[in-house]
Amino acid sequence: MAEPDQAAFWNERYATDEYLFGTAPNAFLAREVHRLTPGSKVLAVADGEGRNSVFLAEHGHSVVATDVSQRALDKARRLAERRGIEVEYRHADLAEWEWPEDTFDAVVGISIQFAGPGLRAKIFDGMHRALKPGGMLLLEGYHKKQLGYGTGGPSNVANLYTQQGLQRAFANWHIELLESYDADISEGQGHSGRSALIDLIARKPL
Repeated sequence: MAEPDQAAFWNERYATDEYLFGTAPNAFLAREVHRLTPGSKVLAVADGEGRNSVFLAEHGHSVVATDVSQRALDKARRLAERRGIEVEYRHADLAEWEWPEDTFDAVVGISIQFAGPGLRAKIFDGMHRALKPGGMLLLEGYHKKQLGYGTGGPSNVANLYTQQGLQRAFANWHIELLESYDADISEGQGHSGRSALIDLIARKPL
């Protein structure tokens, strides 16, 4: 396993009745969800406790969500039940997961920066594999400047994004949006305060 302690680490972090990152959707996703075709089949990667997958399902999409933490998935299922919607949750270690091929209209990856450069490249390749031709990727993460804020995200600079790095990683895609900016966010105890963010929206080539 490329990231051997991820399951134990996240199970420990999610071992509380509180939702670590809250139950409201990520602001970038909420702002850009209008770009998705109604009734899209969407993959939410490393979705944690379900705030984003539940939001997508509430907007009429057919959602599959993965996470390495069984505790997170249990909390996500409870959230979906409370909201009266259905999401297909899959227990998956992205270091080993067999990504489905040409299956999804959209893939969503929000703050998936547990992955170092090697695993990140594998995940990006998996996203390409999972999307149908012309499918849309919505990706948000922390910029390297985030280390100066210390309001969430990884402490390892190698796990953080830059615009140049994302441009290289998705050079053959049609990039519809790529921007970095600072914003005040409030996402439970996990992400709170001034933050350095990068948003990417890109389409897999036809």
